[in-house]
Amino acid sequence: LLLPAAAAAVYKQWIPNTNFETTSNWDKGRVPCASDVVHFEKDKVVSVFVKSPYALTDMYLPLNGEFVLAAGAGFTAFDGSWDPGCDSGETVRFADAEQHSWFDPTLWQDVFPSGELKPSGRMFSVDEERVPCRYDDVIFPAETSFRVNTDSSQQVIHLRSISVMGQALSTPESWAGYLQGPSAPLQFHGNGTLQVTGTGCPDKSGCACGNAPDGPRICAALLRASGKQCPVPVCQSPLQPLGHCCGVCGATVNLDFTPDFDLQKYQDRLVQELLSQPKYTGVQMAISKVHKAQTFLGIVSRSSTPLIQIVLIDDRAGAQTGTAAEQLAADIMEDVAQHGEALGISSGKMEVATGSTFSGQRGSHTLSRITAGTVMGLLFGLMFLGGIIFLYRKGKLR
Repeated sequence: LLLPAAAAAVYKQWIPNTNFETTSNWDKGRVPCASDVVHFEKDKVVSVFVKSPYALTDMYLPLNGEFVLAAGAGFTAFDGSWDPGCDSGETVRFADAEQHSWFDPTLWQDVFPSGELKPSGRMFSVDEERVPCRYDDVIFPAETSFRVNTDSSQQVIHLRSISVMGQALSTPESWAGYLQGPSAPLQFHGNGTLQVTGTGCPDKSGCACGNAPDGPRICAALLRASGKQCPVPVCQSPLQPLGHCCGVCGATVNLDFTPDFDLQKYQDRLVQELLSQPKYTGVQMAISKVHKAQTFLGIVSRSSTPLIQIVLIDDRAGAQTGTAAEQLAADIMEDVAQHGEALGISSGKMEVATGSTFSGQRGSHTLSRITAGTVMGLLFGLMFLGGIIFLYRKGKLR
């Protein structure tokens, strides 16, 4: 079972392109042929990669754009000779590329350093981590053009490296030089500035992704692509993992850790000793460091606590939904109880939401705890207010 280490470099590749040969980039769903009139909107900025030579009847160009020509590619005027595969003579318009957002999880895919697509396996990422994180390497495939909207809630979007047109840019200086070239303004637009750092995660306990400020933007893009609403979960009280847009059935385990904790080694341990067991076939796991906001009496403070979040889901259906994930979570908690100190884990908390008959009971237990907490909070507030009134009447407080 080959799985990437948690602390290893992660490569994410941009999927859409603005290539001339991509059929989805044209309103007719096909590449223009010789008798067609090619139309680029004059006020749309675009970079277009062209792989082959084309003969065209007419072409309207944008006021601000570029054609990137591969060896042997180019355009010639159509001489009017009959072409059996092109007798339509239509106006074919290039699609609007402005809508492709950097923070749309559906527009990224995990790849190997070579750009080869990683097969879907037992590991997955919460939605915020499907978009490039601050220590990830970003790849825009060679021989492709693109345009991406970097609108962000952050002024600077940090990355480890960016590869564009086959050129790897892994230092701040090389990236700054590329931004000064003619293509960058045509490829990137928006209020967020991309910044290459050239450094990976320096902490063996892992690093948070850094996309939390743009979480609402990520979820809006994801839901827009999937029909503007989350799928209805089978379980009665779905879990809401940090960094994930929709509720899930299954289990989560949150771990508090010490300076001795090593996320890479711990993930390898879970995969090799637990997740790889035959009884957990169909279970998927996401594990990463996240920051959980601290609360007191329901009030969210500005500070946050780092923790290791493990999200477990499975492919079981109906009443069995999430039950395998629940069992794996229980095994993880047992392992923490036995070996947590040696692993650098100080404590762990497990939450479960399944489609089984006892999921409703677990949900009611959670609700009871919430209700009890609310009552205690109200009592504490009344006692505090009563104390103030008492001191005021005694003349101790003005």
